[in-house]
Amino acid sequence: MADEQNQTAALSGDEKWMPVCGLSRLISQTIVCARVIGVDLILVWNEGHAVACERMCPHEQADLSLGHLSGGRLCCPRHAASFDLRNGQISYGWPGRPLRIYPVRIKDDQVWIDAAAIKPPAS
Repeated sequence: MADEQNQTAALSGDEKWMPVCGLSRLISQTIVCARVIGVDLILVWNEGHAVACERMCPHEQADLSLGHLSGGRLCCPRHAASFDLRNGQISYGWPGRPLRIYPVRIKDDQVWIDAAAIKPPAS
């Protein structure tokens, strides 16, 4: 994982894409933690695609990096709710907002994230 200073240097022009993780690492580990512009995220290798999303469960703030994947869904380690990794929707019957999903792309064997789509926490 790049440090904060290197991440800032990777931003250029109108595009705010930055490399976050090697593709082979993500494939082998399935879930990788990252911090981009002060926001904790996880990268998930799901059904042949890279997905970036917020790290904390929007329902109970559990660490989703400790969750597991099942049928294209990220299951919270604290309760039975799960999130659709295509659109972030929480499983039926659970209160709470959808999981934030961020744009990613793969280039040069790296997973890149659109840092412009991430809202840093309020100071």
